[in-house]
Amino acid sequence: MKIGIVLPFAGDPDAGGMPSYVTIRERALHAEAAGFDSIWLYDHLLFRFPDQSTVGIWEIWTVLSALAEATQRVEIGTVVLCVPFRNPAILAKMADTLDEVSGGRLILGLGAGGHQPEFDAFGVPFDHKAARFEEALQIITPLLREGRVDFRGTYYAAPNCELRPRGPRPRGLPVLVASTGPRMLRLTALYADSWNTAWLGPPEPLAARRADLEAACVDVGRDPETLEVTVGINVSYEDTEDAPGTETPPRLSGSPQKIAAALDAYRTLGVGHLICGLAPDTPASMSAFAEAVALHRASA
Repeated sequence: MKIGIVLPFAGDPDAGGMPSYVTIRERALHAEAAGFDSIWLYDHLLFRFPDQSTVGIWEIWTVLSALAEATQRVEIGTVVLCVPFRNPAILAKMADTLDEVSGGRLILGLGAGGHQPEFDAFGVPFDHKAARFEEALQIITPLLREGRVDFRGTYYAAPNCELRPRGPRPRGLPVLVASTGPRMLRLTALYADSWNTAWLGPPEPLAARRADLEAACVDVGRDPETLEVTVGINVSYEDTEDAPGTETPPRLSGSPQKIAAALDAYRTLGVGHLICGLAPDTPASMSAFAEAVALHRASA
């Protein structure tokens, strides 16, 4: 089971505001040196919640491209790219190019988006999200896998489109889809290489979510074993007064041994990749989590 880390990327008043690119780069190199398998970035344009100030975030593709050059070993992933923010054919072109820059280390995580204020602020349509996402997948996946597509839909078009040149992987890079609900799970079963569910702490809720995914696979005639399961989890090193198991959002916490045991449980459940967000998001937290990961790997 691979284990990756979400890098600090957005404004956080508790952590001194916006992280600079220098800080993000240092954290990426720390994660690589600590032995993590992957680094991940969120894709948002801003955050606006009622009665709160606007929170900023960097643009993902610019920073991800820089990190592809700065790092050497770790996979780099999007958790997840908001497909409506970019033309899907151009997005496939961008992904194939970045896979070349990274030497075949990109995991293209895709989602339909859900935070309407950023859509509104940047003039991106928020309607018919599932239908738009379906058309986008009908463009992105054949372009990445076969290098060509001829598609004309209601929301997007890619007539007689080709990717030339191609990136380093003849069959293209892996496509990960984050999804819930029958329609989105069906699209995952039809088009994705990996499925992501998030955000969990202890692994117990995974079984019910996975059952829904497996039902969608059966419905479209796909063997669920051919679809990798990835899980986003929260790992906390913050003091809290919440009783264990009642935290919102749910989280893993406790001794390195306790966290390692939860990682063991995810591995036993057949999870292929864990994508871990840390709180607080600091070098000390990353080092502490690396200790738990080392214990987990030693038990394999």
